[in-house]
Amino acid sequence: MAFIRSVLHALWMLVTVVPWGIIMCVSSLWKRGIPLYWMAEQWLSWAIGGARVLLGIQTRVTGMENLPADKLAGAVLLVKHQSTFETFLMPTLMPHPLAFVFKKELIYVPFFGWAMARLDMIHIDRSQRAQAFNKVVNQGRKLLAQGIWIIMFPEGTRIPRGQKGTYKSGGTRLACETGVPVIPIAVTSAKVWPRKAFIKRPGVVDVSIGPAIPSVGRKPDELMREVEAWIESEMRRLDPEAYHDSLPLPQAPQEVR
Repeated sequence: MAFIRSVLHALWMLVTVVPWGIIMCVSSLWKRGIPLYWMAEQWLSWAIGGARVLLGIQTRVTGMENLPADKLAGAVLLVKHQSTFETFLMPTLMPHPLAFVFKKELIYVPFFGWAMARLDMIHIDRSQRAQAFNKVVNQGRKLLAQGIWIIMFPEGTRIPRGQKGTYKSGGTRLACETGVPVIPIAVTSAKVWPRKAFIKRPGVVDVSIGPAIPSVGRKPDELMREVEAWIESEMRRLDPEAYHDSLPLPQAPQEVR
């Protein structure tokens, strides 16, 4: 049954992404920026709705009150990355437009990538690290000034359930450069949508949004250790059976008073 449901969802994604990608590319000839973003968010809502109806995947979100309330307040969202699901889900949850930082190869994916290329996203060449980070800071600063939040996956890639990747400090470096807070977010998507798996299963994905952490006066590596400690601790609280024999938690840096 899970296989059949997964096939139906894949077909749903295929038959909706083709016309959506075409409409996005055509619309971008006269419409750009935030209005085009909300057009893109509509397809992501269809993808999440399809997962709910066809796959039986529900979402349970806590911590929305931790998001900055000001309309033009900036933020860098740092999200646990276990599957494609949270990539689709996050724009449907957030009150602000999001700009993903992603590898430039994705813009060549037919229809989906073509549409992404028309949006105000930050696509980088990961083989050129210094230039890539400069691009993230320069574009990120402009987008944050417009009230667009930057979203990054600090582990860099999808991580199997119950495991922890290497947290890289690019997101906290951007936050420290621009003075905006970071928002750590834990997601348990691998319980129902495993990494690189075609077959998905019914269940609940928990999304926990942590308190905003100020970046002013902080060092990026120290700030990332605090983000890592919060996310990994929260993952163990949300999905304890996945971490029963895992390594000890990283320790958050202690603030000296």
